[in-house]
Amino acid sequence: MSSELTRRAILKASGLGIGVGALALGGQRTLAAPAAQQGTDSKLYEVLSRGNVIVGTGSTNPPWHFEDDQGNLVGFDIEMGKILAMGLFDDATKVEFVREASDARIPNLQAGQVDIVFQFMTVTPARAQVVEFSIPYYREGVGTLLLSDSPYAGAQDMAAASTPVKVAILQNVYAEDLVHQAIPNAEVLQLDSQANAIQALDSGRADAAAIDESTVRWLAQQSPDKYKAGNYGWSPQTYSAAMRPGDPVWLNFINTTLHEAMTGVNFGLYATPFEQFFGVKLPPPPVGFPVEFGGGRS
Repeated sequence: MSSELTRRAILKASGLGIGVGALALGGQRTLAAPAAQQGTDSKLYEVLSRGNVIVGTGSTNPPWHFEDDQGNLVGFDIEMGKILAMGLFDDATKVEFVREASDARIPNLQAGQVDIVFQFMTVTPARAQVVEFSIPYYREGVGTLLLSDSPYAGAQDMAAASTPVKVAILQNVYAEDLVHQAIPNAEVLQLDSQANAIQALDSGRADAAAIDESTVRWLAQQSPDKYKAGNYGWSPQTYSAAMRPGDPVWLNFINTTLHEAMTGVNFGLYATPFEQFFGVKLPPPPVGFPVEFGGGRS
């Protein structure tokens, strides 16, 4: 018996032969519509019926969400919303962005004002009790912003310096410990805003500014003659999309869309804005063994 006949026999014995055969014969039988299988109460079908997706986001935090010179929303979170619209409608314009403050992210989801939030939202167990998080789309951390002519490449060689370095950081109760995680011998200069921490670097009062890694890369991308990004980040935290809990169909669709943008067929939709906003050209995912499971082998 040929391997194909064996396969057909197994399928027939298992009760799967008719469906598989119908598909193999040019789709004489079709699968039931997703709405018929799952019901019509999922956010996915509501969004598809409406014809656009409503995304909660911010407008004042580059490189994540901010206004360009024409007042249009741009940024990496904005691109994530467009990737979702492409997955839903094959049209990146079919997204409505609702500008909201950070403390409105969860209330707007709970009230049904938005379908999903892309707003550099850090995943925490406490938040996961009231929202559903997607797979991560960025791993944030602390990085060092350096002047372009700095003798240091990043936190690790600053830690190895023979004399203590000065590091500026936004003032908070964890500031000293946060800097000393990576640069134990640093003199920590706490300032009342991130802008003033960067100004301390600009004026020579500090050897580096310890700020979000994404902001480090954005500033180095925007002003390469002035700044460079340190080569080491620490204190990781996860950014994910957030949804109202209890809708596995919607969650699965979001996860599938993000996954294929980061690792699969729509990789260009993710890699292009990643380079635009963070100055990093991502290598294409390797084919063969899936990268999600320690891939790289073909």
